[in-house]
Amino acid sequence: MFTLRVDPETVSRTRWSPSPASESMAWLKLAAASGRHPVFGDPGALARASLAHRDVALLVDLLPQNGDTYLPDLLTPQPGAGTRRNDLIEEQIARIEATTQEDLESQVFTWTQVHWSRPLSTGTRRLAESGRLQRRLANGLAQFWRVALSDSWSELGSIVDQDISHRAKSVIGHGVGRALGELHPDIGWVGDAVTLAKPWDGELDIAGRELVLVPGVLTWPDVIVQVDVPGEVVVYYPAHRIGTGRGHKPGAIAQVVGSARAALLEDLETARSTAELAGRTGYSAGTVSYHLSALHRAGLVSKVRDKRYVLYQRTPQAVVLLEDTRDQRQ
Repeated sequence: MFTLRVDPETVSRTRWSPSPASESMAWLKLAAASGRHPVFGDPGALARASLAHRDVALLVDLLPQNGDTYLPDLLTPQPGAGTRRNDLIEEQIARIEATTQEDLESQVFTWTQVHWSRPLSTGTRRLAESGRLQRRLANGLAQFWRVALSDSWSELGSIVDQDISHRAKSVIGHGVGRALGELHPDIGWVGDAVTLAKPWDGELDIAGRELVLVPGVLTWPDVIVQVDVPGEVVVYYPAHRIGTGRGHKPGAIAQVVGSARAALLEDLETARSTAELAGRTGYSAGTVSYHLSALHRAGLVSKVRDKRYVLYQRTPQAVVLLEDTRDQRQ
């Protein structure tokens, strides 16, 4: 159990924010490991191709591997207060480049040595010692964001915004403490502390400091606490209702398009709106919108406007794909 001790000032300064940098690092980790997100699927060929860029490769070198969990906090800077949503990624990139040499060496040298089962690569160590690593890492994030995530951020960001709106209503109706206690089963509120269910024990007094809460989309389903940068405390939690599909069994097509998109295709024999699909599948409207956009780009769903609504329906190409995967099971 890890405990964050708070006081009234911390509670009053608690805020919610998206973190494009943390989403980028989660997507990069999947791309580097040739993995798939359980809800959002394959990072894609463009994300994997970007790994060949020398500065993106430096980011990959600082990712946890082989069961390690530590990621240097400097790669996911605390989102700034008052920053416009569209400017958040640029602000975070600038903050990586502005990381002090002392903070860089503490995280990249000391904490990786403590938490990793492998040594830091010689090339990364030399760049860090020379003071050039900050700029290279910032450029790596900018490159990966542009290639792999910028086009999808409107849909992903809408999922985060819906979660923040949901939490705001809870704060207005029940107070900050209640909202904190409802973030996730692994996060608790005990009146003067936020508790996080972790396999290790620890306690940190954050009285008088700001607490930033970040709904995670691509970081789903992890709960993460970030405290290594002096004065900064960030808690990441899974965004509301992601991955809550209600028992759909999409079968073999899920191996092709992912379970969420497979569930939507199965349900789109009849034209339906985003809101209707959200209610039927249990996914948030933002999650449904994200996947429908991807399916539409792939030619697997069509869309038409019917008065106030946009209705989606699977295309003949999707029908063939469904039939082929069903035949493979027989």
